[in-house]
Amino acid sequence: MCTERILRLIAGTVILLSLGLGCFVNRHWLLLTAFAGFNLLQSGFTNRCPAKWLLERAGTHSDKYCG
Repeated sequence: MCTERILRLIAGTVILLSLGLGCFVNRHWLLLTAFAGFNLLQSGFTNRCPAKWLLERAGTHSDKYCG
């Protein structure tokens, strides 16, 4: 699976999980939603993402090799 696709899956999972925890457990979990949103925003401007770096170091394929 491509790095970009895995990143989108991770971001969506973190956002939905933290929203659920924020609604049903403790509202402080919503800070995780804010962090995920901020990270998506800054990576859109800077094209740098810590999760992408970790995934590439773990051996996922970059987007140019995926079809």
